[in-house]
Amino acid sequence: MASIHGQDAFIPLQYSRMPEQDMCREAQAFYQRMKTRRSVRDFSADPIPRAVIEQALRTAGTAPSGANKQPWHFAVVTDPAVKREIRLAAEAEEREFYERRASDEWLKDLAPLGTDDQKPFLETAPCLIGVFLQKFNPGDDGGKHKNYYTSESVGLATGMLISALHLSGLATLTHTPSPMKFLNRILKRPDDERPFLLLVVGYPAEGVKVPNISRYELEHTCSFFD
Repeated sequence: MASIHGQDAFIPLQYSRMPEQDMCREAQAFYQRMKTRRSVRDFSADPIPRAVIEQALRTAGTAPSGANKQPWHFAVVTDPAVKREIRLAAEAEEREFYERRASDEWLKDLAPLGTDDQKPFLETAPCLIGVFLQKFNPGDDGGKHKNYYTSESVGLATGMLISALHLSGLATLTHTPSPMKFLNRILKRPDDERPFLLLVVGYPAEGVKVPNISRYELEHTCSFFD
C-alpha cells in the first residue's frame, strides 16, 4: 500500500467549488465527448505515442480502491510476436466458446454485433493492455497481504483508463475471452493474479463501421429519491 507518513497522515484536499452553471456545463461537455466512444474491432496498425499510454495509466492509478491497496497491474504489449501469441491463445478459447460453451440465447444476442472467433485486431492494433487483478500484495515482511474489494477497484481503474484513452483520441475494445489464464503465462504474471480483461488500443481503421445500437434513456437505468 502507498505509505502514509507521520505528521502528514492527512493533508488538505485540493478542491475548488465550481458555480453551478459551470458544473452543468462541464458535466454536459464530458457526456458529449464520452457518448462518442464506441467499441472498435477494426484498427489501424499506425503506432501510438507511448507517452499517451503512460499518462492514461497514471489516470487509471488514481482510481479509488479498497483500503488503498491498488490491486491492479497493467501489462502493456506492443511486441508483434507477443501480440501474435496472445491472438492464437485467445482464438482457441473463442472457438470453444462459439462452438461449445455459449448458449443459443447468448449467440442470438451476439449475432447483431457481427462477432465470431476470429480476432485479427489482437495483432493489428498497435497496443494491448492486459489488466490483472491482484488478490494479494507483497508486504515489507516478505509475506502476502490480502487486498479488498478487488473486482470493484480494478473495474473502477479500468473505466478511468478507457475514458482517458478515449479523451486522448484513441479507440478501445474490451476483450474478455474465457478463460484468460493464458495471459498469465504469456505476460509472465503470477498465478495468484487474475486476468480481468484485455484492452485493445489504437486508432480506428479508416472507414470503419460500428453496429447501429442505441443506449437506454436515463429513466430506464436510474431512480431518484427526492
